[in-house]
Amino acid sequence: MSSVQITFLPANMSIPVPRGESILRAAMAAGVHINASCGGEGVCGKCRVIIEEGSVEGEPSERISAEERVKGYRLACKTFVRTDVKVRIPVESVIDASVLRRKSPRRTATVHQIGFEEIKQQGLFVPAVEKVYLEMTPPNTQDHLPDVTRLVNHLRVEKNEHGMEVELPVIRKIPSVFREQDFKVTVTLVRPVRSSGKTQIINVQAGDTTAHNYAVAMDIGTTTVYGQLVDLGCGRVMAEHGEFNAQISYGEDVITRIMHAEKPGGLNTLQQVVIGTANKVIEAIVQESGVSRENISLITLAGNTTMTQLLLAVEPRYIRRSPYVPAASIYPPIRATDLGFALDAHVTALVYPQVSSYVGGDIVAGVMGSGMYRTEKLTLFMDIGTNAEVVIGNKDWMACAACSAGPAFEGGGIQFGMRAAKGAIEDFSINPESFEPMLMTIGNVRPKGICGSGLIVIVATLFENGVINHQGKFNRDLATPRIRENNNVYEYVLAHREATQIDRDITINEIDIDNLIRAKGAIYSGCMTLLSEVGMSFDDVEQIILAGGFGSFVDLERAMIIGMLPEVAPEKVIYVGNSSLLGARMSALTNSIRQQVVGVTNMMTNFELSETPSYYDNYVAALFLPHTDVGRFPRIKARLEELRRR
Repeated sequence: MSSVQITFLPANMSIPVPRGESILRAAMAAGVHINASCGGEGVCGKCRVIIEEGSVEGEPSERISAEERVKGYRLACKTFVRTDVKVRIPVESVIDASVLRRKSPRRTATVHQIGFEEIKQQGLFVPAVEKVYLEMTPPNTQDHLPDVTRLVNHLRVEKNEHGMEVELPVIRKIPSVFREQDFKVTVTLVRPVRSSGKTQIINVQAGDTTAHNYAVAMDIGTTTVYGQLVDLGCGRVMAEHGEFNAQISYGEDVITRIMHAEKPGGLNTLQQVVIGTANKVIEAIVQESGVSRENISLITLAGNTTMTQLLLAVEPRYIRRSPYVPAASIYPPIRATDLGFALDAHVTALVYPQVSSYVGGDIVAGVMGSGMYRTEKLTLFMDIGTNAEVVIGNKDWMACAACSAGPAFEGGGIQFGMRAAKGAIEDFSINPESFEPMLMTIGNVRPKGICGSGLIVIVATLFENGVINHQGKFNRDLATPRIRENNNVYEYVLAHREATQIDRDITINEIDIDNLIRAKGAIYSGCMTLLSEVGMSFDDVEQIILAGGFGSFVDLERAMIIGMLPEVAPEKVIYVGNSSLLGARMSALTNSIRQQVVGVTNMMTNFELSETPSYYDNYVAALFLPHTDVGRFPRIKARLEELRRR
């Protein structure tokens, strides 16, 4: 088959592709990321591109208007190249990774991150990997002990180490390394999980390198991959970096990716793609910290069940099929290079265990890292992101469930929805008399879409001011041109065309609002069902831990107004940010987490909400703003009544 040249602008990246290749697949091959929420099915309309030169083919999409088509707009997933082409990626289709470095706003609720000093005070600072400096007596004519025997004997006598294992790659290094500095060496040890286990010797270095012992902690998320470089000597985070998971080009959610993994070569592709993203993160934190890769001893990994199996190239197809069974709950230590990580051969990878198909290692890491597993307080742990998972309990018991919230909080299913990036509307207010809006965007630039946290604020504000009713329908009697009908759907104009970056009006319509109501209803009803299944209610909850990248930016009050969260006092809510990354870091710093995590995982009783009879009733009741039973939100009810009287 003949090939043609495709050039992506403004990156000015050119690659040859077979004639007839889709623009989306060509972009994947070129490493140019385009928003593609539906994985190339043509239903999300997010992968808009502009054909500036050349000939393409493909059926017209209803997502592209006739006027836009004249201007060259096409959907990348449904457009195929016939000749050499130049394709411009407009701002609304670009993935902006710079936003991953932004800090969450200040909250009225508590922000808590467990620190190194707290670990030390609690007597938990025993890193999973330790470096030990040894000065051994060299062999002589009266002492012919083999090098490995000499090492093991010295550790046994001088360091009280027993039951050690030395693998072949280390044995290969020992003869030359021992003699570099006259048998003065540093040995890297991986501590066993169980007291009956064996200590592994994973590396030897000439001289004293004990002051340089580091670990990489990594959260393998559906949308993002975050990593930290941690000094195992003092607990300090030397560097941190995040990248969008390049798998998003193959689908926004885990189900779409599982479906791609089932295609020939799909699993291998997705594994290579996520490892490629992880290696970009590793490169960034190594460069920033100036740490030598030779002194990195460990990488700890936390991700949901699907992301973990894709990372390990384990067949994920049965995760999405009843009875929803993952391949494994616990994974053994793995040589990092066997997975493709750009780390030295001695580095050990530790993977957080799973609870079920939809409550994975990221949630277990959050429970461990936040300290929920050690508190006496009845705690509701919520990780809100691409997926939503909840855990209820304390140090004595835990129950957990996954809520099928859908992609609305990541911009999916919302006409102008987008991930958090520059130009995304994140704050919104309205004049209660003229109903004219005031917008704030990330980066304080002209708007190009709505991010998930902004969507919550917009809907809550419209509801508070009587622009929409309890069902999310617009009040069509209001005297404002902002409310209009478009293709038989009512919408509110947030920003007119001339004030945006995308040459279109940015609106929010009743379908968008309905999708948000369904998403928030799934979360609230999931929490409510889980509590009722263990004989409790929201009144019994002593604290709520909000986790996840999205959860860090949620406006607590607005989330209560729409009924996504129960109405609680702000002081009961604790933000922990990326709890999956926090748990991965804690796993590197304290071996007690490794020793306790299996017991905690076994203690977490999983509920499949779809098979819990009360869930559907709770879900239907939550499909109103804030809820069918407004009495569950007395403060919100009183506030709305006061606003209506004005």
